[in-house]
Amino acid sequence: MKTLKFKTNINCGGCVSKVTPFLNKQDGVESWEVDTANPDKILTIESDGVTEEDVKSVLQKVGFKAECLNSN
Repeated sequence: MKTLKFKTNINCGGCVSKVTPFLNKQDGVESWEVDTANPDKILTIESDGVTEEDVKSVLQKVGFKAECLNSN
């Protein structure tokens, strides 16, 4: 299992509910959460095979941006 962190523009509960169906059905995403209280709106994904590019692409389809902060 790998943890991916992204700086996003997902900034409220409404935004979270917009991305929820897309992230939930994305292959390789085990779990995820967005810290909307953090100024950088950090999206943390527990990955079982999903890549940074997959996540960026999914969020872009829904109208959000993601910038990878790390991968470990």
